[in-house]
Amino acid sequence: MKTPTETRQIVDKLETQHPDADTELHYTTAFELLVATILSAQSTDERVNLVTPALFRRYRNAAALARATPAELEPKIHSTGFFRAKSKALVGMARALVKDHGGEVPADMQALTTLPGVGRKTANVVLGHALGVPGLPVDRHVLRVANRIGIAESDKPEIVEQQLCAALLPVRWTRTSDTLILHGRRICRPKPLCDRCAVTDACEYFQALARERAAPAGRKRSSASRKVRAPGR
Repeated sequence: MKTPTETRQIVDKLETQHPDADTELHYTTAFELLVATILSAQSTDERVNLVTPALFRRYRNAAALARATPAELEPKIHSTGFFRAKSKALVGMARALVKDHGGEVPADMQALTTLPGVGRKTANVVLGHALGVPGLPVDRHVLRVANRIGIAESDKPEIVEQQLCAALLPVRWTRTSDTLILHGRRICRPKPLCDRCAVTDACEYFQALARERAAPAGRKRSSASRKVRAPGR
């Protein structure tokens, strides 16, 4: 795995390649971002952004959403997938905010992750983007990109989060996540576009592929190459 200095240098280059990196979910308040992030599970930001304008007009805050029922909510979010589970989570989350937090989204990881439908990734998204609290969300893109490059080494989101946070100042955590996510969507896809990547000189995945191509026919698919082939999720 890369040293903290190497990790910071790699992130610097990726931020230069993706200067527009930010969450692609549309929101104006922490509550709206929390709703949108819950809806984004197993969906796309584009799809969520099509659904949330009408949803936010109907349910402007936690108190309004807390008065809804899952059955009432289901048709409004149907296109985001897993709509029954998400409806229950959203209503439960809103009722918990009203009951335990005066209807406000708490700026605290532990408090957020006790809400229905909210895990560390969702909590970090809201903390870092809407509440000014450093957070490094780890989704499938961050897992794939970080492992391929070698700035992290685990298929467990919490471990990757810990490894990246240990290498970077807190002020960089949220931007780093946004950058890795965007790099995963644009360049380091399950089938990567390595010719467009700014960090191939430091990428363990790319270097392993180069060694594999240069090896004699009988030595293809080296152990090093297999090691850095992170899951495409």
